[in-house]
Amino acid sequence: MNLSTSIRKLTLLFVVLFMALSAGLVYWQVIVAQQVTSNPHNARVTFPDSAPQRGKIYDRNGVLLAETVRTDNGTYIRHYTDPSLAGLLGYYVANYPATGVEAQFNDYLNGQVGSTALNNTVNKMLHRPPVGDNIYLTIDDRIQRIVDRDFDTPVQIDNNITFATDRGSVVVTDPHTGEVLAMVSRPSFDPNRLVQALANGDQTYYNQLAKDPAQPLIERPIMNRYIPGSVYKTVTLMAGLDSGKATLDQQFDAKQAFGPIRVGDQGNSHLVGINHIGSNLSPYTIHVPVTTQYGYAHSDNVIFAQVGEETGVDAWMEYNKRFYVTQNIPFDLPVTVSTVDSPNTPLNANLLGDDAFGQGTDFITPFQMSLVDDIPANNGQLMQPRLVSKIVDPNKTVVLQNQPQSLGNAQVSSTTAQQTLQAMYSVAQCGSGLVAGVTLNQSPWGIVAKTGTAQLGGNQPAHSWLITAAPYSIQNPNQMPALTIVAMKENGGEGGGANGPMVKNMYNDIFSQGLVKAQQPPAANPNYCCQSGMLQVGCPGVVANVPANLLQG
Repeated sequence: MNLSTSIRKLTLLFVVLFMALSAGLVYWQVIVAQQVTSNPHNARVTFPDSAPQRGKIYDRNGVLLAETVRTDNGTYIRHYTDPSLAGLLGYYVANYPATGVEAQFNDYLNGQVGSTALNNTVNKMLHRPPVGDNIYLTIDDRIQRIVDRDFDTPVQIDNNITFATDRGSVVVTDPHTGEVLAMVSRPSFDPNRLVQALANGDQTYYNQLAKDPAQPLIERPIMNRYIPGSVYKTVTLMAGLDSGKATLDQQFDAKQAFGPIRVGDQGNSHLVGINHIGSNLSPYTIHVPVTTQYGYAHSDNVIFAQVGEETGVDAWMEYNKRFYVTQNIPFDLPVTVSTVDSPNTPLNANLLGDDAFGQGTDFITPFQMSLVDDIPANNGQLMQPRLVSKIVDPNKTVVLQNQPQSLGNAQVSSTTAQQTLQAMYSVAQCGSGLVAGVTLNQSPWGIVAKTGTAQLGGNQPAHSWLITAAPYSIQNPNQMPALTIVAMKENGGEGGGANGPMVKNMYNDIFSQGLVKAQQPPAANPNYCCQSGMLQVGCPGVVANVPANLLQG
């Protein structure tokens, strides 16, 4: 009996102790867990984040782009293999805000999503570091390195036209899948130097980057907005063609081509043309009338002010929205919203005259122009842009797989898309793609293009733009281009001169190395420009003198 009583008392003691232990575990691991883990005096607070099992980042072919490595002092930091991806991948240091892919997909990389999170709950209980998922991007690092290298292609510097600059953006995409194959932002920074310094508590390099007026920490293609200049005539052209308000062969007489003309509502209008913005046709044009396509090839502001006005504010805005201008672009990283009006001044007929040719209140990201470029290159259908291809857990199970997906119905008809490519072909073969020694027409890869020289006012050199697609053949217009490249240089001057040489090299290097499958199109017809009326100067039978009364009437 005494023995039985002792056993009961001992059992009761163990039960009480077990309950007390359980209550303690619940208190520390559930009730006050957040306060404990966030306490800066907790020696284990950085353990999960600095552990070597944070997921890796790869390119589309499995080339390592980011991993966690052990330093000489026994801590763990991220290591990046391609500095040209610094802004896109971002950087990660425990106890500092992450950026780029490292920030946007932090939960996957830290193993806090799905079955990986469940497994890591067990790891945490056993005091084992969590294991993160690995991310595979759509980036092709071979193409990325080519684009970064060719960005430095020498250009023909003319202090009145083209200027030296090391600030800009390039976006390379597959228009048929929406995959981003390369994205370069200049200037950039050394991500390994930055994470190593921050991991050691040294913010000197970060402060230097943050205060740099060139803003190397900014991922320009998706974060910065610029006046687009004449590349935005592509939006106006597609809107006009697709709405039935314009045709490629629509004719404009001398005054309509050169101006000055009045655009806008009666009583609230302004001049466009010789006495205001000026026509770009004068050096090329001997005979008028000329067509919409001719105006696009030679980048005439006066003609496109009229195309915009004929399209109308409502229709023009509707097509901008179809192209995701003024909207949040569904992308794997946040993209600054592009705009074509001011919050305080909604777009009206008076403002549309300038907006239609890329000045006025247009402020557009290079990434947005890449989407515009992709529409005609994919027969009128915009695909959802993608940066992440797939995410794979530590057991090599695919937890997320992105597939090509169209963004709703076709943005424009296939006819409009083909006519737009035809117009872009005339730019490269006959028009503004040839200025300043640029020879896009000499590429064997059939580059189509639109140049842009965005005027900033005062003495500031213009921003330089070039949107392109290749390969393309006017003899086989149903064969869509395999690749699009959009290039932009800040204060670079004339768009074709600043960007043409490097973009031509990019296509040649990418296609000739077989990094994107493409067939060289047949050689261009050397008489195309004269036969199609896209070129007047230098054509047989054309006398190079301008009638005295050309600009009258």
